[in-house]
Amino acid sequence: MTDALKRLSEEGVAIWLDDLSRKRITSGNLAELIDQQHVVGVTTNPTIFQKAISQGDGYDQQVSDLAARKVTVEEAIRMITTADVRDAADILRPVFDATDGQDGRVSIEVDPRLAHNTKSTVAEAKQLAWLVDRPNTLIKIPATEAGIPAIAEVIGLGISVNVTLIFSLKRYRKVMDAYLTGLEKAKERGLDLSQIRSVASFFVSRVDTEIDKRLNDIGTDEAKALRGKAAVANARLAYQAYEEVFSSDRWNALESAGARKQRPLWASTGVKDPAYKDTMYVDDLVAPNTVNTMPEATLFAVEDHGEITGDTVTGTYEQARAVLDAVEALGISYDDVVQVLEDEGVDKFEASWNDLLKSTQAELERLAPSEG
Repeated sequence: MTDALKRLSEEGVAIWLDDLSRKRITSGNLAELIDQQHVVGVTTNPTIFQKAISQGDGYDQQVSDLAARKVTVEEAIRMITTADVRDAADILRPVFDATDGQDGRVSIEVDPRLAHNTKSTVAEAKQLAWLVDRPNTLIKIPATEAGIPAIAEVIGLGISVNVTLIFSLKRYRKVMDAYLTGLEKAKERGLDLSQIRSVASFFVSRVDTEIDKRLNDIGTDEAKALRGKAAVANARLAYQAYEEVFSSDRWNALESAGARKQRPLWASTGVKDPAYKDTMYVDDLVAPNTVNTMPEATLFAVEDHGEITGDTVTGTYEQARAVLDAVEALGISYDDVVQVLEDEGVDKFEASWNDLLKSTQAELERLAPSEG
């Protein structure tokens, strides 16, 4: 069997796992994935934690202790999730050291209910960085309108950030601009720019899900021929924007002061439509200095039958632009699609957070010690 994951790494794509649970940490599974499957980072989100905490008994001891202390459900969630992230960061620390801080990173998200409040997002990011207290953490901040200034502020404080929920090319440029603004603030404060890292999580599969739905509604042969093409095209054009921004004079000045590029990260890479190859969002998005964060099923699918044939992004921009233009020509508004996806993304994470609150509250009540 060819080692597709090894080839992917050699092409400059960092393989991160889009999942975390206490069981993964304590069973040695995460360490095994690092050792065997070339995993060099971990991303989490409210949905991942909600699933982890509601399954199995891995959290019982900690929840029992938290219940005995009568902490609020919000504090309990913070204690539980930051403990997992801290432990995962420790397991990944050798990768972090070996890659000079490039990889070996674990991401934790700010409370999604704060997505439209800049000040609260900044405060939460500072609190999370302090709580986890590991240099190889990334604080996830959504790329909402309110998130953009928060990203600049948090980077400016020297906190490394994973910008999440990016769907549109226009918003992605604002994200990169916020990163550069943040680095400029950090430089003014005399911080070491080489210690500040960031990735920009550009969501992939959900773009096809939304656009394919609209293409199906149109139903013509022309519309059907475009199914499953928009997401990869959108991501490839994001990489073109990344190449432009990180070769600009403004960037060069920061780089000469020690700054590191903000890598594009392909997120939401599990294929939702069974009609498509399950490794499509990995095979078709191979480019240097990128990250692909995969759910476990996608990771093993790539290992088993991924087709890694070198860089599949550079030089595809004209073709990618033609795909999005063809979709627009059919009356599907790109601006509307990306706005719907952003709104849905925030709502989904907020719903997962509320589920997490409910299931954690139930666990606190179940494991609360009897009085006396």
